[in-house]
Amino acid sequence: MEITWLGHSCFRITERNMSSVVADPYDHNEIGYEELKLKADIVTISHDASGHNNVKAVKGAKWEIDGPGEYEIGGVFITAIPTGEKGTSNGNRNIVFVYDYDGISVAHLGDIKTVPTRKQVEAFGNVDILLVPVGGGESLTAPKATEAISLIEPGIVIPMHYKTPDGKVELNPLDAFLKQMGISQNLEVLPSFKVNKSGIPDETKVVTLAYQK
Repeated sequence: MEITWLGHSCFRITERNMSSVVADPYDHNEIGYEELKLKADIVTISHDASGHNNVKAVKGAKWEIDGPGEYEIGGVFITAIPTGEKGTSNGNRNIVFVYDYDGISVAHLGDIKTVPTRKQVEAFGNVDILLVPVGGGESLTAPKATEAISLIEPGIVIPMHYKTPDGKVELNPLDAFLKQMGISQNLEVLPSFKVNKSGIPDETKVVTLAYQK
C-alpha cells in the first residue's frame, strides 16, 4: 500500500490490483496548494465544503461516496461513519471513512471537530493507519487530536490539515502537534508512505509526509 498526501486533507491511497481512492480533494482557489490533477477509481467526501468536495479534480472515478454506509469496490471495503458534527461554519455533518485494503485499515477522520466518542471509535473498528487533522480551525486542535489518537490506538498516525507555506487556510503549524505528542521537530518527512501488514508497529508511530505538488 502507498499513501500520498496532496495537502490539506487530501490523500491518494493505492494498492496493486485494487481500487485506488482519493479522499477529500480540495478546490485550490479556496484552499491553496497546486491545482489537483488526479486519477482514482473512488472519491470519498467527508463533508460538503470547498476544502473537501472537489470531485471534478479526480479523473476516471467511477464511484463517489459522500454518505454513511458500507461499500465493497474493487477489493476495497469502505465503512463510512457519520460523526454528527455541530457548530461548524458550513453547518455540515462529517463522515469518517475507514478503508480496508486486504487487512490494512486506514481511517480518514475528515474535518472532525470533536474527539470521537467510544461508540464511534468502536464503529471505526481496528485502525492500523490514522489520517488525523491536527491544526485546529474547523477541525481538531493538537490536544484534541492527541486525545483522539489515544482512544483509537492506531499503529501509524499521519497528520493532516495544518499550516503550510502553500495553504491559505488559517491553521496551527505541525510543530504544535509534534510537541503535544512529545516528538522531536526533526522527524523525517517522507514523500509518501509505503507499508504492508507486517510493517504496522504495535506502538503508535507518527509519520509525516511532504505534500506532493
